[in-house]
Amino acid sequence: MLSAPPSLIAVIGPVEPPLLAAWIRHYRRLGIERFLIAFHFPQHVSADRRNALCAASHDVDVVPAVISTGPWHETTNTRLREVLRALAGPGWHLFADADEFQQYGVPLREITAEADRSGRRVVGGLLLDRVTAHGRLSPWAPEDGLDQTYPLGGHLTHRLLRGDPRKIVLARHDIAVASGNHRAPGHKPDPDVLCAVHHFKWRSGVLDDLRRRVSHFTSGTWEEQTPAVRNEAGRFLAHVEQHSGAINIADPRLAFRHVSLEQLPHGWSGEARRIVTAWRPRTAARC
Repeated sequence: MLSAPPSLIAVIGPVEPPLLAAWIRHYRRLGIERFLIAFHFPQHVSADRRNALCAASHDVDVVPAVISTGPWHETTNTRLREVLRALAGPGWHLFADADEFQQYGVPLREITAEADRSGRRVVGGLLLDRVTAHGRLSPWAPEDGLDQTYPLGGHLTHRLLRGDPRKIVLARHDIAVASGNHRAPGHKPDPDVLCAVHHFKWRSGVLDDLRRRVSHFTSGTWEEQTPAVRNEAGRFLAHVEQHSGAINIADPRLAFRHVSLEQLPHGWSGEARRIVTAWRPRTAARC
């Protein structure tokens, strides 16, 4: 017997309203019926932008459970996520940022049913960074769609930024999940069942967001637990400065190729398994 669909848990910043609408449509197609979202707006976000995003949410029949304002400390996401998890209650919880579009090889309810049968309490995924065909940080038009605007997928996060590409995408309600949804201490996902987490972060406007992050974490305006997030942002800013404002899609380390939200990349299971099982944090890497 299949369990109830997971509750989707998400802490969302000031993204573009069309992206939020596309994200909600995507997860509804996966079978999500219950969205528990929190909007968090730092001080630089205008009232008009806040109101537009809230209106877009209501337009697609998703009412935010929490609306929060203030500094975006490194602990902010985790604090708000735990409020949402308490509201969600028992069952499976699905975690996805607003720029993360998860893709599974079989229906989502089969994924959770198999995890229940095998006794696993979490399901994992791997980030697949999506970029434009020329590496530029371009805006997208809803009529064109995300796949058409950002047709390439590769491994930017861990191979260039030295960030953790692993994601806990699903967890039972009583399983603790670390900051950023990267780990569930004491629980390891099945390395042969890893979803592709299409990561549409590298859009127009991301440079301003990253510069603000570096500035606020450096000054202490936003509190950080480790310098990891700030260092990843700095690496990305340095990279695009070296490449005339673009991502170097020709770098073979990054393995960019054409992908789609319609089907998993060719050979994904083996590729994802190799990356996840081999990945280790770098402790003394230079920016």
